[in-house]
Amino acid sequence: MARRIDVTGAGGVRLAAWEFADPPKRDPDHTDPGSATPGVLLLHGLMGRASHWAAIARRLAGRHRAVALDQRGHGQSDKPPRAAYTREAYVEDAEAAIEQLGLAPAVLIGHAMGALTAWQLAAKRPDLVRGLVICDMRASALGAASQREWADWFRSWPVPFATLADVRKWFGEDDPWVERPNPSRGAFYAEVMHECADGWRPVFDPEQMLASRETWVYDAHWEELAQVRCPALVVRGLDGELGRAEAQEMVRVLPRGEYAEMADAGHLAHYDLPEAWRGVVEPFLDAVLGE
Repeated sequence: MARRIDVTGAGGVRLAAWEFADPPKRDPDHTDPGSATPGVLLLHGLMGRASHWAAIARRLAGRHRAVALDQRGHGQSDKPPRAAYTREAYVEDAEAAIEQLGLAPAVLIGHAMGALTAWQLAAKRPDLVRGLVICDMRASALGAASQREWADWFRSWPVPFATLADVRKWFGEDDPWVERPNPSRGAFYAEVMHECADGWRPVFDPEQMLASRETWVYDAHWEELAQVRCPALVVRGLDGELGRAEAQEMVRVLPRGEYAEMADAGHLAHYDLPEAWRGVVEPFLDAVLGE
């Protein structure tokens, strides 16, 4: 059973944090000050939601307190006006979640945009972060052409969808921007739809997603990466958006960086192949948390 915890983010924005399983019980009498359950904060990518981490979070809950956050504009969190979608706001939201949920010092696990938020917070507040997992996020600038392509892609969506089956089919098979069919991708997008009077529409505003994206696509983020002092793992799927050369350069720039690669995985590696993802990430977590 998922448990929702409300968090107050930057500017008073209400954020929904989720625990998908009970954390392990450690030292119930509180006699050992070093026995606190290690905290893990999971941050989804653009258009994602906390539930995309559910399978991972349930398995991590065996040894960690794993909390996934619906970031602003996503999932069941507030969707404030366009001006609120800044890098600073996303980072401050994650900072607030760690502090209000008592997760510090936490391991941050982020996918795509969530990974950028994670390493920017690790650079800003090293006292809150003991480890970092970066999943398929580039540090280089993507540029104006990339932003235009995303705007065109959003306009191509045949919304409203009549049924969730139509959602799964379009994103998994019919989307002209995807090279080959991927049923898991269809399921991923079905999770971010809700039923409206005229059919199924995304729970987010595409214009707000573009506003969020434009705050990072024009700039490179190597400098912030170099300021991360905690152990950091860069994870990429062989068919993901992060190329091998850039991923390895990110590892070189990170003061304590490590690299992991997943075969037969793409951009949504943690969602498509959760067991394989755990196989490359959990040894890193064990090392960071000293277990």
